[in-house]
Amino acid sequence: MSISDPQRAPLIVFILTASLCLFPMISSPVALILGFTLASIGWAPDQQLLATLTKKLLALSIIGLGFGIKLETAITVSLANLPLIIGSIVLTLLLGVLLTRLLKFDAKTGYLIASGTAICGGSAIAAVSPAIKANNEQAAIALATVFILNSIALFVFPAIGHALSMTQHEFGVWSAIAIHDTSSVVGAASAYGNQALTTATTVKLARALWIIPIALLSSMIFSGDSKKIAIPYFIGFYCLAIAIAYWFPAGEAVYHGIFSVSKRLLVLCLFLIGAGITLKRMKATGAKPLILGLLLWLAIGASSLVYIMY
Repeated sequence: MSISDPQRAPLIVFILTASLCLFPMISSPVALILGFTLASIGWAPDQQLLATLTKKLLALSIIGLGFGIKLETAITVSLANLPLIIGSIVLTLLLGVLLTRLLKFDAKTGYLIASGTAICGGSAIAAVSPAIKANNEQAAIALATVFILNSIALFVFPAIGHALSMTQHEFGVWSAIAIHDTSSVVGAASAYGNQALTTATTVKLARALWIIPIALLSSMIFSGDSKKIAIPYFIGFYCLAIAIAYWFPAGEAVYHGIFSVSKRLLVLCLFLIGAGITLKRMKATGAKPLILGLLLWLAIGASSLVYIMY
């Protein structure tokens, strides 16, 4: 089926804008704003197509970043922050259940928001949704809430980090703990510095591994069925990429190239995520999901910041 002229122009603009995101002149926050702007004026492609494309590109980007992570660094950073990772996940989930009841909000939607805040945003929501048998509307509300807060994080976190004179390492750990989606963690950390990016990616992926036990536990609590659990495959390939770079150090130049391309691909992912956030979707979420998401975000952000700084 051919595309008519009125449809072709917005599509061309969208593709050209997306292509620009692959170049250094477009930063992560700018990419997100560009995507949101095109979506708001109705110039974004089909949302289902965008979601599928974003998921695949994000997975490839994260895998590629693995080639830029040193195995020794991954082990050291993960073990050093293990209490913070586990503590933040448990605290967020328990607080999420409590606040959901206090707000008299839908239990499954509230749990999905808490899971996305506790672990890794959209990936956690996608994994936990089938485990607790959540419907599409419940998952969509949770995803919209997380995406909105992610958008804010891209701008707010680097500013706070600079205001508090946080080191690259401190900011990397904090962003990995307190920002939901991996794409936004990488976006905020890359804006702060390369060392922050390396630390943030390592800690975030270590945190993302908790999707597996959380999804299993959630399945038992809500439905008693632990069979239908969608674990993001990119976690395993990310670890494999780190291992390859460790086992075959002679390919360091190639690994650096893959790492650089992956960073730009992540900016493109943020553009696509922005294109999935419309004013209509924001209004559809209502007040309670955002209140819950914001309270959880403030709790995990403030507590982890105090833990890291003091």
